[in-house]
Amino acid sequence: MSHISTPQQLVEAALAAAATEPGECIVVVQPSSQANLRWANNTATTNGMSTALDWWVVAVVDGAVGTVAAARDAAGASDSVTEVVVATHRAARDAAGSGRARDEQPLIRPEDAAGAQDFDLPPEHTSFDAFTGLLPTLRQAFDTARRADRILYGFARHEQHTVYLGTSTGVRVRWVQPTGTVELNAKSADLTRSSWAGVSAPEMTGIDIAAMAVDLDRRLEWARRTVDLPAGRYDTALPPTAVADFLILLAWGAGARAAHEGRSAFSAQGGATRLGERLTGLPLTLAADPADPTHPTAPFLTATASSDDVSVFDNGAPIGRLEFLRDGVLSGLIRSRADAAEFGGAASPFAGNLALTGGQDGRDVLDLVAGMDRGLLVTSQWYLREVDPQTMLTTGVTRDGVFLVEGGEVVGATPNYRFNMSPLDVLRQAEAVGATVPTLSREWSDWFTRTAMPPMLVRDFNMSSVSQAQ
Repeated sequence: MSHISTPQQLVEAALAAAATEPGECIVVVQPSSQANLRWANNTATTNGMSTALDWWVVAVVDGAVGTVAAARDAAGASDSVTEVVVATHRAARDAAGSGRARDEQPLIRPEDAAGAQDFDLPPEHTSFDAFTGLLPTLRQAFDTARRADRILYGFARHEQHTVYLGTSTGVRVRWVQPTGTVELNAKSADLTRSSWAGVSAPEMTGIDIAAMAVDLDRRLEWARRTVDLPAGRYDTALPPTAVADFLILLAWGAGARAAHEGRSAFSAQGGATRLGERLTGLPLTLAADPADPTHPTAPFLTATASSDDVSVFDNGAPIGRLEFLRDGVLSGLIRSRADAAEFGGAASPFAGNLALTGGQDGRDVLDLVAGMDRGLLVTSQWYLREVDPQTMLTTGVTRDGVFLVEGGEVVGATPNYRFNMSPLDVLRQAEAVGATVPTLSREWSDWFTRTAMPPMLVRDFNMSSVSQAQ
C-alpha cells in the first residue's frame, strides 16, 4: 500500500487504477486553504485557518458518465484510490443502461487543452499573513467608530484553491486561484441604523477598511432623518454591488441550450435565440474573461458533473473571453462543445469572473445621485430569487439603507422595499452608468465573488411593496 503525498501523485494513482477499467477517466484534485478574521463591537473576535483536499474521479463508459467525490484526505493510500475508481466506473456502467450522455464528445487531448501553470508545482497556501496590510486599516476604523459612537461588525477571508486536472487522454493542467473578500457592517449605537459594504480582490493588499467605514458612516448620518415613502416606481441609483446582484443572474441564465429549447429569456421563435438583439441603448459590454487583470481565473474548464451549460467531456478545454453584451447588443451565450455541435456556433464556456464596462469614467454612485431630480438610492440588496425564467423577473429586498433623493441631495432614509425587476429591465431602463470598479455581490458572495461593476441610474425601478425587513 503505497503512500500518496502530493496532488500529482493522487492524479496519477487514480489514472493508473482506471487504466485497468474500460472507458476513459478524468481526475480533479483541489487542495485549498482559508484564513479568516471576524470582528464585532469594534474589536476582533475570532480568527482561524482551515485546509481541505477535495478530489473527484469521473469515468466515461460507453458514452455514459459516473462521478464519485472522494474522501477529504490529503494522505490517501493507493488501495482507497482504487476503490474510488472502481466505484466510479461502476456508476458509469450503470448509467450506460439508460443510454449515452446527451453531451457526449471525445475527451480533450493535450494538444487541444489550454496552456496553464506548471502541473509539477506544489499547491499554494494562504496564511494569516494575508491580513498584514488589512489590520492597520481595521484598527483605524475601530478607533474612529468608537469616537463617533458607531459599532462595526464584519468578516474577512482569504482563500487559495489549487486545482490539478488529469485525464486518460494525457491532459495535465494546474491553476492557483486566490480569492479575498471583506464585508463590513456599521451600526448606530442604538442599533436602529445600519449600513453595509463589501469588496473582493485576489489578495487583501490595497483593501482599506477605514475608507469603507467612512462611506458607511455617511449613510448612518443620512439615516438620522426618516421619510415614510410608499412603494411605487422610482428612478433609482444602484451601487456596483447591486448591479452585480442582477448581472450575475443574467449571466447564469445565458445558456445557449435553454435559449434554443425555448426555456429562457434569450429564446426566440422557432428554436432561435435573441443573439443580435439590442438590450440597452447604452454602449455597455458584459464579459467574462479569464485574462482580466483585476480578477484572473483559470484558462481551462474543470467540471465534475454536467449541466445545461457545462460538460464533463470538456475538461481541459480552453476558456476564452465571452462577451454576453457588446455595445448593448446580446452577442454571446454559454455553449459546451456538445451545444455547439447541435446548435451551431463555437464552444464558449463561462469564466469565473464578470465585468460590465462602458460607463462614464470618474463617476461614482454619488455623482449619479447628484444628477437626480427625485428618486431613491439603494445601497444593498438580498434574498434575490428568480420568479419567471422566461423574463428573468426577479424579486428581492433592499437592506441596510434606502434613501430618498431630492434635487440631487439625500434627504432621508425610507423604509426597505420588496422589488420586482428583471436584469433585462435594469439594462433596458438604465439612464446613466458610472465607472466600473471591483465589487462584491452581497447576494451571491458565497458562490461568485469576482466581479467589476459600475453604479447605475435606472428609470422606474419597481419597488412593489414596503418590506418589514431591517
